[in-house]
Amino acid sequence: MQALEGLKVLELGQLIAGPFAGKTLAEFGADVIKVEPADVGDPLRKWRMLRDGSSVWWEVQSRNKRSVCLDLRSVEGQEAARALALEADVLIENFKPGTLEAWGLGWEQLHALNPRLIMLRISGYGQTGPYRDKPGFGVLGESMGGLRYLSGEPGRVPVRVGISLGDTLAALHGVIGVLTALHHRTAHGGEGQFIDVALYESVFNVMESLLPEYDAFGAVRERAGSALPGIAPTNAYRCNDGHYVLVAGNGDSIFRRLMRAIGRPDLEEDPALRHNDGRVQHAESLDAAIEAWTLQRSRDEALAALDAAGVPVGRIYSVADIATDPQYLAREMIVEAPTSDGRTLKVPGVVPKLSATPGRIAHPAPRLGEHDDDLRSGGWPARSR
Repeated sequence: MQALEGLKVLELGQLIAGPFAGKTLAEFGADVIKVEPADVGDPLRKWRMLRDGSSVWWEVQSRNKRSVCLDLRSVEGQEAARALALEADVLIENFKPGTLEAWGLGWEQLHALNPRLIMLRISGYGQTGPYRDKPGFGVLGESMGGLRYLSGEPGRVPVRVGISLGDTLAALHGVIGVLTALHHRTAHGGEGQFIDVALYESVFNVMESLLPEYDAFGAVRERAGSALPGIAPTNAYRCNDGHYVLVAGNGDSIFRRLMRAIGRPDLEEDPALRHNDGRVQHAESLDAAIEAWTLQRSRDEALAALDAAGVPVGRIYSVADIATDPQYLAREMIVEAPTSDGRTLKVPGVVPKLSATPGRIAHPAPRLGEHDDDLRSGGWPARSR
């Protein structure tokens, strides 16, 4: 038995944030019914690279789910959604605030129908506040949350992280909210509740010391490229074969091992460099000393030497590196899974790893409307497969 087996989840969202939350719950056994419009389905079916007309991203984002087609703008579709919500434990949506209310499917309406229902609501700016009605996407959440300002090289245009990180952070915060609300409902005899997740707040929540440093010192953290301001030494260092190694030598004992490994006992023994606050004052000279050493070696030589010295070191991974890496393979993070067309596809494995009730990929991503017949009498259907 999986940890979330028996949990009924109704997914009304589309694209990334809501469906990623649904995917995560489904991987641990929840029965997730994904509602899609009948004509085109979730737009993610056509995003990024397509194989035979279908996105391979879709195969990851919607695995373990069932697909039913409902027109939520129609009376019939709304009635069918209410019938499903009547039996659901969790409803996930990431529409613009007010959309479900206009369809008669808002929190107040559904809570009155099913007091045990937990509703996860993900939006750009949240369900309240002056920006509530603005359309929001991940890129805007990343920017408003402070991430975009810090991404890139000093003096250059801020760059976007190459994935929809804001959406995924919002989804993960949403899953935390769902599991917390489920515990409250079960352990404390509470009713259901709604969880209000804003993309920008999810990004802001992981911005570490950004705000207190501004409040205490008036400091506005700026872009720093591959370095991490205030922590030293940690950076990307060039090697003589054109590759880079990433070195995190910022722990006090690690720093001493690093200096010993690069033949700089003078820096290892310098009292001014004993702790991070002192090393930060000399970050540029420390980076120069480390890169002087790496430039005399290939990437593999530098990796081997620093590994042997017990210094955290790594290379910059492309997806080609990831797909064949022994650590990924040993932990089943590269999984060959079946798809609905009968073929297979390498996809990311399931995280986190639970010892007693691990997640799994039980079913491929569904074809559009594949489970319409499962609705039968209009209530929550028994799973057909």
